[in-house]
Amino acid sequence: MGAVTSTMAAKFAFFPPNPPSYRVEADESKGKLRMTEVAEKENVDVLKLKTKRGNKIVAVYFKNPAASLTVLYSHGNAADLGQMYELFSELSVHLRVNLMGYDYSGYGQSSGKPSEQNTYADVEAAYRCLEEKYGVKEEDIILYGQSVGSGPTLDLASRLSRLRAVVLHSPILSGLRVMYPVKRTFWFDIYKNIDKISLVECPVLVIHGTADDVVDCSHGKQLWEGCKEKYEPLWIQGGKHCDLETYPEYIKHLKKFISAVEKTGHLRNGSGLHSDHLENPRNSTDYRDKPRPSIDVREKSRLSTDWREKPRLSIDHREKPRASTDKRERSRKIADHTEKANYNSDQPEKARNSIDRFGDMMRSAVWCNIDCFKPTGARV
Repeated sequence: MGAVTSTMAAKFAFFPPNPPSYRVEADESKGKLRMTEVAEKENVDVLKLKTKRGNKIVAVYFKNPAASLTVLYSHGNAADLGQMYELFSELSVHLRVNLMGYDYSGYGQSSGKPSEQNTYADVEAAYRCLEEKYGVKEEDIILYGQSVGSGPTLDLASRLSRLRAVVLHSPILSGLRVMYPVKRTFWFDIYKNIDKISLVECPVLVIHGTADDVVDCSHGKQLWEGCKEKYEPLWIQGGKHCDLETYPEYIKHLKKFISAVEKTGHLRNGSGLHSDHLENPRNSTDYRDKPRPSIDVREKSRLSTDWREKPRLSIDHREKPRASTDKRERSRKIADHTEKANYNSDQPEKARNSIDRFGDMMRSAVWCNIDCFKPTGARV
């Protein structure tokens, strides 16, 4: 039955770029691996990690000397590390975090074939690398899942009790729910995020565009409602599935969230997971822990009131962004000023400390295919 599920998933859920946007070569002079087709950076490690399912996946680790937290980023569909490389570099600098990204089995130069279970093993291998190679503690890790990447992100988050935080970027309720308005979970569905969100013990930030015509904004809304520790969500007015990084509020809200969870610094109850827990992904969603208090009780209360009295999101694809071009430009100028004040003069890549530049760079690239959930053979 599991094999049937994986076969179905491969037919409609996974679209690795073909050909891959990069290659991996050995740099004999430095005794390390390097990626081609991208700018080589001294603060980036290129790695090959073996998963428990026997595949070898490619990962990149961006080091930031000012970082106290580390982001483990699971990217969206129809993208690979070569396409995500500059975004990862920008996020590491702007958020002051270390960042690890990886390619799923069958993506980029990772071996194997894409499947739901392989992606679970892939994110686990990346997490293990952070712990074992870089000495990163569970409580200093933020899991970030974009679109399809919300699947492996929430599966891992549901099994780790001491994570610092989770970010869900244009997340899905489940694979089947993207295509059909089903109200319950079927055995053959994949990435059953709706059944796992209540098991996440740490603060969760949800980011979704109100004009997303691939994964409706209602997916993000329902997942946010199911969180134990809700953080103020970001519903980007007029944002679509693959352009949220181009909006100034995206990076500003992310920075606010990172700063908030960095300041809390409290450890979750419990001792985290031992190796046997990670070796056996959760098979049941019957277990429920008691809800934890929000990291900011007053903020949670305010958000609940806002949600009831004045919903801010719309799924009308024609809706225009709330701010005019002039207002957005003013916001960017303010953000630029803040960037200059916040960043130390010794911070790497000082020239990138501008949200304007961040948005411009994101606009110049496409991070995922907007048809990434269309069944094979479907006409565009």
